[in-house]
Amino acid sequence: MTKQEKMEAIQQLKKEKKALILAHNYQVPDVQDVADFIGSSLGLARRAERTDAEIIVFCGVHFMAESASIISRDKKVLIPDLEAGCSLAETITAEQLRDWKAKHPGAVVVSYVNTSAEVKAESDYCCTSSNAVQVVESIPEDREILFLPDKFLGTYIEMQTGRDLNIWDGVCHVHEKIGELNLAEVQEEHPDAEVLIHPECGCSTSCMMRSSMYFDCSDAHIHSTGGMIEHAKESEADEFVVATETGILYRLGKENPDKKFYAANEDSVCEFMKMITLDKVYEALKYEQFEVRVPDQLAEQARKPIERMLQIS
Repeated sequence: MTKQEKMEAIQQLKKEKKALILAHNYQVPDVQDVADFIGSSLGLARRAERTDAEIIVFCGVHFMAESASIISRDKKVLIPDLEAGCSLAETITAEQLRDWKAKHPGAVVVSYVNTSAEVKAESDYCCTSSNAVQVVESIPEDREILFLPDKFLGTYIEMQTGRDLNIWDGVCHVHEKIGELNLAEVQEEHPDAEVLIHPECGCSTSCMMRSSMYFDCSDAHIHSTGGMIEHAKESEADEFVVATETGILYRLGKENPDKKFYAANEDSVCEFMKMITLDKVYEALKYEQFEVRVPDQLAEQARKPIERMLQIS
């Protein structure tokens, strides 16, 4: 079967099975092309919550499919590859969070969506990179906050809100690769380009402080993946240096054909996101395989912080 035939077969299977394909911005081009909706973690969560589809094929990593299962209990949620995990989510377990909470009785727990269902169930609020500041600002200033698991996003939130957070020492192995030297080198090659930086990157902090020794922060903008998509559409700039996982470059280029986009670090590739392929999407739909189903009691506990996040956003 050729690629075109496979894409047509997927479209046919979607109709027959009343299925919806959701794909994260970091997915490979073929998967983005066959998806019904491409977006950030927050955008995908909202789509999963609102869909009338009977089956959701989630082209992302495991915690995202779990989130869809939590908020769409009447849907069958499939992930094309069960091994598509997340290095950031694995930096903290529910047991570690319970131990941390015990040392800070009464603290409010804010968990980034890049966490397991078990960790979400131990949390008071969830957040994404696009609404983390809103979530923290909604919490009374006299409350202690435990933020997890990404230390760079936590530092970004502190600087944006002026709040002191207790931050878990976790990082995304992809965003950790993107340093100031990477930005400096690409800026030198493309001096007129605007710089788009994901808050999970360590360089976002130096950018906000305007303290970078290597790259020029004057034309840099810190955004979630969804924010990057919107900024690129609205900006009058013709070139952009993008500091996040390289998969987003395909969507940016496709939606802005007259503009050019360059990776801050071409090695910033998430091997877990790239495990999802067109062949695996087809097989997931055809055989309805690799269902992600969070147990009822756990889902009920984990749903509360997600709902709070969606209400705030």
